[in-house]
Amino acid sequence: MNTVTEQSHPALLGSLSPTVPFEEVINFSPGPTSLPKAVEDVIAASFQQPKLTSLALSHRSPEFLDILNHAVQSIREVMEIPDDYEVLFTLGGGHGQFAAVPLNLCHDATDVGTYVVNGTWSRRGRDEAQKYCNAQTIDGSDPETGAFIGFPELTAENIDPESKFVYICSNETVNGIELHRLPKLPEARKHIPLVIDASSDFSTKPIDWHGSNVGVLFVCASKNIGHPGVTATIVRKDLLGEAKASPLCPGVLNYTITRDAGNLWNTPATFNIEVVGFVMDWIAEQGGVEEIERRSIAKASVLYNVIDGSGGFYGTPVSDTSLRSRMNVPFNVAGGDEDLTNRFLIESWDKGMIGLRTLTPFGVGDYLRASLYNGITVEQAGKLAAFMQDFAGRNAQAA
Repeated sequence: MNTVTEQSHPALLGSLSPTVPFEEVINFSPGPTSLPKAVEDVIAASFQQPKLTSLALSHRSPEFLDILNHAVQSIREVMEIPDDYEVLFTLGGGHGQFAAVPLNLCHDATDVGTYVVNGTWSRRGRDEAQKYCNAQTIDGSDPETGAFIGFPELTAENIDPESKFVYICSNETVNGIELHRLPKLPEARKHIPLVIDASSDFSTKPIDWHGSNVGVLFVCASKNIGHPGVTATIVRKDLLGEAKASPLCPGVLNYTITRDAGNLWNTPATFNIEVVGFVMDWIAEQGGVEEIERRSIAKASVLYNVIDGSGGFYGTPVSDTSLRSRMNVPFNVAGGDEDLTNRFLIESWDKGMIGLRTLTPFGVGDYLRASLYNGITVEQAGKLAAFMQDFAGRNAQAA
């Protein structure tokens, strides 16, 4: 292939518009990404009805209040959220919550928040929090390489007893590290609430809300439960109260203000909230979180089996299988060989498999990533696995 032509190929520029028929496209993007086809059909049908859609409804109209109440209730039911938690819809995505968490849980800038940093997003959360609290770090990086390949042990010794919270990211999308169940803090620190960035794995496994002492859990919609523009933030009621938040906390980030206003202190993302309700209905129809987890395990397993069985042609950074992400499977081709990687991206793109390498604030990274959110079926993951096997068979000698 001509080098100039190859380097300008749309697949290498992050294009998500392959030339195959649309029904053959499989979107492995890390987010935003595709919703389940059945949910997209429901959305399309809603726009065919002879009435105002959620894009045009006043957020204070009874029609939208029904949509809002349904979204809140459906999240509660699907995720089995106890009554002592509030379900809030917030703006600003994960980055907004990076600031909102310390501003709501730390009244003074000297208050301690403990951050478990074992990947890109927990590190960004910690870095933002340093502006608003005494953010202490439990370092999860490899001491020799600095790479994030695991999750550190949580002990009474490495958690300040005065911490207002312990913060974790339950799935690090960039690094391919996932906690398949939330940790429980040691007995001497079990009074400290856990804060979870569950943006990329929410709805794919059960949550032990009380057993893990969850205080706050937030989830950006654009991975598994909807479109970008809204974040579901679930807060335990005893952590609310104006006296507990920093006096500098803006109203738009303030959990108590949002709760007291019934999620209507400012104009919410009306359409996006409706879509969250549609997705929750779909999950319930599929058999609930238990079935979604079964599918997630099946999708990830078929790819990891190819990687592990490739004789080194494919590699993945996380060797601990108990921590390998089911949501985001990172892999390289022939140890990162540029020519073979480009060939892999071009051939897969030509077959309609897109989003395996996207342009991010962190560059293209050392690994490709197959993101396996709710919009990806088991069959589609199998198609990628079959292509990977075929590509390895044809190119192993060139590696």
